[in-house]
Amino acid sequence: MSADLPVSAEAAPILEVANLRKWFPVGGGLFGRGARQVKAVDDVSFAMRPGEVLSLVGESGSGKTTVGRTVLRLTEPTDGLIRFEGTDITHMSRGQLRPLRRRMQLVFQDPFASLNPRMTIGEIVAAPLAIHGVGSREERAAKVTETLQLVGLSSHFAERHPHELSGGQRQRVGIARALILRPSLLVADEPVSALDVSIQAQVVNLLLELKDLFGLTILFIAHDLAVVGHISDRIAVMYLGRLVEIAPTRTLFEAPRHPYTEALFSAAPIPDPEVRRGRIILTGDIPSPLAPPSGCSFRTRCRYAQDACAAAVPPLRDLGAGHFSACIRDDIVLQATVSDASDKVPA
Repeated sequence: MSADLPVSAEAAPILEVANLRKWFPVGGGLFGRGARQVKAVDDVSFAMRPGEVLSLVGESGSGKTTVGRTVLRLTEPTDGLIRFEGTDITHMSRGQLRPLRRRMQLVFQDPFASLNPRMTIGEIVAAPLAIHGVGSREERAAKVTETLQLVGLSSHFAERHPHELSGGQRQRVGIARALILRPSLLVADEPVSALDVSIQAQVVNLLLELKDLFGLTILFIAHDLAVVGHISDRIAVMYLGRLVEIAPTRTLFEAPRHPYTEALFSAAPIPDPEVRRGRIILTGDIPSPLAPPSGCSFRTRCRYAQDACAAAVPPLRDLGAGHFSACIRDDIVLQATVSDASDKVPA
């Protein structure tokens, strides 16, 4: 199965997602009869190799967070397959999932709401160890100290409470809590979007250092393309619950192949006053996920749309070199998102 999924290397994938769907019923009568379905995630497939950072980007409401929560089984999938470290976890019970929970963890978007204000930092970070019955009290305390130091916090923080910390410090605590069980997969759900710009780079660089230290595989969910360009090995672009393009970071910045990617990246600022590019203004509103357009869901806002775009949902096509795009048109030339991309996009 993995051979048909967008994956960046020949190594056995650590995470495989095939035809994933998550639909939420809305309205309806008794027992939900007649309810309509919000297609939050609709037929998403991808795979990740060990040690990779794959970023999910897209507008708010595109389904990025739902994908992240569903692959961790925090949200139950409607359909599809999720395979983690070679094991199908799609329909596992909570008891069956429990041993695997240690190997996959989540960093939340809001570093304050995700921390219990009544607990000390030491208790928060040690909670996963207690839940999984790892170590004695003394061993857990030592592990907490070690992990806090790994994320740039001294042992003195263990006695403090969340309200005594800054936003960046609280997010470091959230990262420490996720890492204390030494997982192999980390889902980071917009971990820097609630932080000051001056702190964002510190947290992103910390994640990269920890990735190299522990061999982490990171599914990074974000909307800031500058951050994504810095941390990612590959980028997957979502629109209205579907993947429309996935490619290595440099390739996507230099040569996007889907019109939505072109428009999305045209809005990203370039930190060079001498570089100019045309901003693409999308017309119309984002369609409702209750009633998405037929065929290509982006066609109602696409300046390259043709009648054929409404005929069928375009699949992700392999364009070579790990580049996949869900657009039927090969005759259009999209603008490069960055001039002299070799200087602007990390290698």
